[in-house]
Amino acid sequence: MADFRYEALDIEGKPRAGRISAPSSEAARADLLDKRLFATKLEAATASEPAVASGSARLKPNALGLFTRQLATLASVTPLEEALRTIVKQTEGDKARAVLTNVHGAVIEGRRLSDAMALEGASFPPLYRAMVAAGEGAGTLPQVLERLAALLDRQAEMKGRVQAALAYPAALAAVATLAVAALMIFVVPRIAEQFADIGQTLPLLTRIVMALSQALAAGWWAILLLGAGGGVLAARALKDEALRRRFDAWLLGLPVVGRLLRDWQAARLARTLSMMVASRLPLVDGLKLTLPTIGNREIRARVAQMADDISEGASLTAAMRRAAILPPLLVAMAAGGESAGRLDVMLEKGAEALEREYDALTRSALALLEPAIILFMGGAVAVIVLSILLPILQLESLATP
Repeated sequence: MADFRYEALDIEGKPRAGRISAPSSEAARADLLDKRLFATKLEAATASEPAVASGSARLKPNALGLFTRQLATLASVTPLEEALRTIVKQTEGDKARAVLTNVHGAVIEGRRLSDAMALEGASFPPLYRAMVAAGEGAGTLPQVLERLAALLDRQAEMKGRVQAALAYPAALAAVATLAVAALMIFVVPRIAEQFADIGQTLPLLTRIVMALSQALAAGWWAILLLGAGGGVLAARALKDEALRRRFDAWLLGLPVVGRLLRDWQAARLARTLSMMVASRLPLVDGLKLTLPTIGNREIRARVAQMADDISEGASLTAAMRRAAILPPLLVAMAAGGESAGRLDVMLEKGAEALEREYDALTRSALALLEPAIILFMGGAVAVIVLSILLPILQLESLATP
């Protein structure tokens, strides 16, 4: 068998490109005709030649979720190749269509769907492809795709909910910062000029506010540059894995932020593992494939240790307890699931419980954050106003020789 690169036209006249294995070029052309592809160019491909890919095009998360949902529906009632062709036809974005066209072409060549998706690794992460491969192997691809679609929808819902909840506090903090900065840079210096010729010592608060105002008015650009430079240096420093892990461990130790991060990552891990167990994927493989989706380096290292412990014969519950990073609620539910033989169900319920707890804690934290920002802004403005009023109230005593 030899590999050939081809360029062809389908029955609709659209160009296709890819690779095909056949004993000869004539057999390759015949195989392409059987697939309703009319070869316009056919040449031998070297073994080291990379497969055709769509370049920089990639599916966005929402597009991946939509594709998964559509494919799960169509694959249950039509052949896979026809389902992919239908989805490609109704895909609107050029980049998304290029990705799906490449996957469709690879399936037409005879590749498995998971192997075809591997050609577009930027769009289909390893965890996603492993789930698809498990579904293909077990003959339950539509059901696995349904679970994947539900997982992607849930992750998008959680992310959107957090972004929506943070939008107002972020806008409020930005407005408060700009308002205080405008007062200090433009208003206070004008008023300070009125006290320049008094000839007496101004109140301490007034002097402090004026000094800060002069520093901001004269060097606001330097402060911005220093802030940007500090951010760049911090980002570069955090690329070091050891330093990043210590920083992430410090974040987990914070009173509210640490609990939010732990619940968020634990819920995602539990939901993903639940889906993998239901699809009959080995736990060790599931944990290793899940590692790239864990943003916190400390949690990622502990989960990697869990995978090593399980590969050495430990149970999931024992590995969780040894890791000592996941919420006790999840560990207890995993223990109950293992003893009852319903690990996937209990992990799913654990994920739901953690998500509810995360939502409640997020709402409580944001409910306190908004008035805190307002109080901070009001306090800063009150200090500025008081620093201006104090010299005015003491004007007579300041003017007395």
